[in-house]
Amino acid sequence: MKIRANGQERDLPQGKALGAFLEENQFQRQRIAVELNGEIVPKSKYEETILRDGDVLEVVSFVGGG
Repeated sequence: MKIRANGQERDLPQGKALGAFLEENQFQRQRIAVELNGEIVPKSKYEETILRDGDVLEVVSFVGGG
């Protein structure tokens, strides 16, 4: 299946959970916000959210600074 993540098309196996995708791509969960098809996904739902063909995913990392 294909999804679009941060503007790039990705091939993923069927049934991939959002949490597994984030881990495999080394996102630090405590420092990100995730939008799936225009909706914010709560951190508590990452493991149970299954990605589907055609999904559009945006992962935004928070960067500290001064």
